[in-house]
Amino acid sequence: MMGESLQEILVMLSVAMLVAMAARRVKLPYTIGLVVVGALLAFSRIDVGPDLTSELILDLILPPLLFEAALALRWRDLRADLAPILTFSILGTILAMAVVAMGLVWLLDWPLAPALVFGALISATDPVAIIAMFKDNRFHGRLSLLVEAESLFNDGAAAVLFALVLAWIQAGEHAPGAAETALTLARIVGGGIGIGAAAGAAAILLSRGTSEHLVELTLSTIAAFASFLAAEKLHVSGVLATVTAGLIMGNFGVFSPGERSFLSQRGREAMTNFWEFAAFLANSVIFLLIGANVAVMHYEHYGRGVIATIITLALAARAAAVYPLSFALRGAKNAVSLPEQHVLWWGGLRGALALALALSLPAALPLRDEIIVVTFAVVAFSIVVQGLTMPPLLRLLGFLPNPD
Repeated sequence: MMGESLQEILVMLSVAMLVAMAARRVKLPYTIGLVVVGALLAFSRIDVGPDLTSELILDLILPPLLFEAALALRWRDLRADLAPILTFSILGTILAMAVVAMGLVWLLDWPLAPALVFGALISATDPVAIIAMFKDNRFHGRLSLLVEAESLFNDGAAAVLFALVLAWIQAGEHAPGAAETALTLARIVGGGIGIGAAAGAAAILLSRGTSEHLVELTLSTIAAFASFLAAEKLHVSGVLATVTAGLIMGNFGVFSPGERSFLSQRGREAMTNFWEFAAFLANSVIFLLIGANVAVMHYEHYGRGVIATIITLALAARAAAVYPLSFALRGAKNAVSLPEQHVLWWGGLRGALALALALSLPAALPLRDEIIVVTFAVVAFSIVVQGLTMPPLLRLLGFLPNPD
């Protein structure tokens, strides 16, 4: 059994490396290539690895992705654009959920409960392909911060909304009132942030007692995974816990000046490289498995018109989360320009968190199978179609140089 698992991992990593090298040659994000290759392998009936489950995504894939992204965010830069970032990630997520839910009820006659569940989970964005493109082109301006930070906090907001909606549905006739819902929201958000802060602070303080970079790396690994698992165990936000832990370790360790940092110089360098590598491995696994699972979904049972309608709703919901809120911020000193709005809209790809939430749905939920299928369809469309068309859009808007 152990030998078979190791063989699967080696095969997946080998495929990922080949795809990454090929993608770099054609100047495309390797994540898109992984989805396409995963689908081709599935069509060829070649086993590409373990089953894609909610547990695999939540326990092994999400923590390194969230932690690495949070670790790279400087509080100084984040604070300068905190107003638009929080506006998009909180109000925008709520607006997106409402647009999708109303559209499903009015256009496709879905019951309200599954419509709200799908609206909440599909509001989580995952612009990994866009961020990878920025890194490849050494683009580190304000737009990169807006895309990555908004997505990070958006994931937290979407996960919290999903938990609240699911709890409301499962309560049935005993659904909580406004006061109880507010308390539950405060517990989920506050508990997640509190656990993440405790884990990050503990790792930072323990790091002061050593100058061994391997110990510092181990402490950061414990903080990333333990914060997520502990939060989920206590039924609070694991996403917010890991993001908080990453922000603390990044800003009090990686980005702090040498004499003020809680980490050694070698530890800061090693931590940045290690988590970039961990995120690369996690992305390699998840996108390859997404492609493999997309290829074997039975979309024909639901009709092309239905799937096209839901993809259109997801795009409309993202537009509703970006353009009206940007208009409301137009007079602020950190207003978001129209070209930046276009990138935030079309670059709002869906990915791992949306799939994890869909796969975690209870079997008794109405339309559960339909939700899983259309989630894969939206994720596949966003990664392949939106991901492939982002380079020309970014060049057209002047954010990336034209190829020679």
